[in-house]
Amino acid sequence: MAIHLYKTSTPSTRNGAVDSKVKSNPRNNLIYGQHHCGKGRNARGIITAGHRGGGHKRLYRKIDFRRNEKDIYGRIVTIEYDPNRNAYICLIHYRDGEKRYILHPRGAIIGDTIVSGTEVPIKMGNALPLSAV
Repeated sequence: MAIHLYKTSTPSTRNGAVDSKVKSNPRNNLIYGQHHCGKGRNARGIITAGHRGGGHKRLYRKIDFRRNEKDIYGRIVTIEYDPNRNAYICLIHYRDGEKRYILHPRGAIIGDTIVSGTEVPIKMGNALPLSAV
């Protein structure tokens, strides 16, 4: 993967690096939520918790934790950063046309195929049920 190093122009960009394979534009039908103006205020808008800044607008990504697409192969299309969980997520295109996000398995790259089910090979990214008897 290519790593983009910043040219130092301010102290905050010193020693900074970004992975260029990671995309940041999420799928519209897989995100939800609305940024509410919290900032430490109550229902009347009065500051009740001091030193709480606004922060950046964050939308929630629908993550497929159940992995219930059984015996349908999927391909990793993008690797994105999820600001709500401080982790990377993968966009999976399944062969039946469905698209879902999963947590990024360590070592998985764009183009890998994954599958979940009871009789799947044991490799990084595949999901087996706990009660596979």
